[in-house]
Amino acid sequence: MDLWVFGYGSLMWNPGFDVVESRIARLPGWHRSFCMSSIHHRGTEDDPGLVLALDAATGAHCDGVAFRVAASKADNTIDYLRERELISSAYLERELPITFRDGATETAVTYVIDRAHVQYVAGMALEDQARIIAHAVGGRGPNDEYLYNTAAHLAELDLADEDLNWLVARVRGMKAA
Repeated sequence: MDLWVFGYGSLMWNPGFDVVESRIARLPGWHRSFCMSSIHHRGTEDDPGLVLALDAATGAHCDGVAFRVAASKADNTIDYLRERELISSAYLERELPITFRDGATETAVTYVIDRAHVQYVAGMALEDQARIIAHAVGGRGPNDEYLYNTAAHLAELDLADEDLNWLVARVRGMKAA
């Protein structure tokens, strides 16, 4: 059986696995948020960055990209995703229902924030998020690059995110000053 993976951040523009099909999809009950402190990919333990995570919220939804992976590559894809996404155990792997624009539904592997994890930092003001993102750098590069790529990809897919767009403008302003 083929595997579906839901991407809402860097997976959208850098999945890192073989994709048979990609489709816009909606995940109900969750929203995209810079609510995870990044100590590996976009920051360090001494100078953490911020990365996106799915945070549960009643009445919320997150629009992103669902990737279909051939059954023959499902196990390797899950192994790859676990190595990439579960590096610090701040994400939880879940199989959640998604809905495509045509109304069809599937179940997709999805990585959501563990609210009990020390890296969970929800509720931070956008200005504070911008300050962190503007200077943090981790193993996968600058934190602002992650922000810019994610916001640009969402805009290309006509899924613009107002908070991310505000953060892009503010971080660029900070870096230009």
